[in-house]
Amino acid sequence: MSQTIPQNLVFFSLSLLAFLHPCCSSIIDREKHEPKIKGLFVFGSSLVDNGNNNFIKNTIAKVDYLPYGIDFPFGPSGRFTNGKNVIDLLGDKLGIPNYIPPFNDPSTSGRKIVYGVNYASGGSGILDDTGAFAGNVMSLNAQIRNFEAVTLPDLEVQLRSKSRVSLPQFLFVVGSGGNDYSLNYFMGMTSNNVSLEEFTANLTTTLTHQVKRLYNLGARKFALMAINPNGCSPMAKARFSTRDHCVQVLNRAVHLFNVRLKTLLVSIRTQMPGSVLVFVNSYKVMRDIIRDPASKGFSNARSSCCEVATIKEGGTGILCKRGGSICTNRSAHVFFDGLHPTEAVNLVIATKAYASNFKAEVYPMNLKQLSEI
Repeated sequence: MSQTIPQNLVFFSLSLLAFLHPCCSSIIDREKHEPKIKGLFVFGSSLVDNGNNNFIKNTIAKVDYLPYGIDFPFGPSGRFTNGKNVIDLLGDKLGIPNYIPPFNDPSTSGRKIVYGVNYASGGSGILDDTGAFAGNVMSLNAQIRNFEAVTLPDLEVQLRSKSRVSLPQFLFVVGSGGNDYSLNYFMGMTSNNVSLEEFTANLTTTLTHQVKRLYNLGARKFALMAINPNGCSPMAKARFSTRDHCVQVLNRAVHLFNVRLKTLLVSIRTQMPGSVLVFVNSYKVMRDIIRDPASKGFSNARSSCCEVATIKEGGTGILCKRGGSICTNRSAHVFFDGLHPTEAVNLVIATKAYASNFKAEVYPMNLKQLSEI
């Protein structure tokens, strides 16, 4: 005759086994400290684009050729750098098992989306008209529409749960705004009567609505990326004919945006119950490197690593020439092309975002702490 073992005895036996056996103990410990970030949904411009523009026709903001991707495991992939971008490296830090696929890739559906999707588009901005210079690009509004209309229904099928249940397990990264200045305001696309302060206020107000829209769709964990010090880029210095110093008019503009973005993060938190928003100050991280590159392991913070195609040559003054020359010491360069950082700089930014305890770099907490909430 079989006997029923009391449940409390089973629990005691398993607990004792875990205590005595290091293997079982480590399994329980791992489960106890398992990060709560299941994947990433990414919105923004070229700094976080994983290859969406490869699938867009009639755009000049496309980098599906060498020397881009020279250090990436799969070669040129549409990432605007020599290797991994900051999203890839954040994914590594957070333990995401796969590269986040670009939305525009026709194969990005089904089981491929369970760790998230990247919607970022090089040349795009927070404002819909930003990026017209680059041709067809997906604005931040268009990216959010794609997330809502296409990805969410598929994700609910794949995860067998409503999006409002599953989305709090994902980190939503938003990295946009730089092109709204360099490819919009400073190119004279806005009215001459609009001051920089008014333009920036409109930009941050628009971004607030976009973040709230993601929140209303179920997002709860956010990382908002600052705009990088674009006035220190080789492109900016070439355009303003200066070699030694950063272009302060550009840096002042993006710094104004970054200050307002951090303020926005604090003010909208009360309007989004249950949300956690982290401000990643990549501006400061890069500015610190540029001010004293040697102390951070870099030797060149002035020139691009690759040969840039100038406007006279039919290029943009930003992107590398197809098959052009390239530096050999890429990890020592801050800028890969006329604007975008190397993988080495992306790694510094991702590491700071994940683990820094310095509030001026990441506020109010780092992404490791966020992942444990």
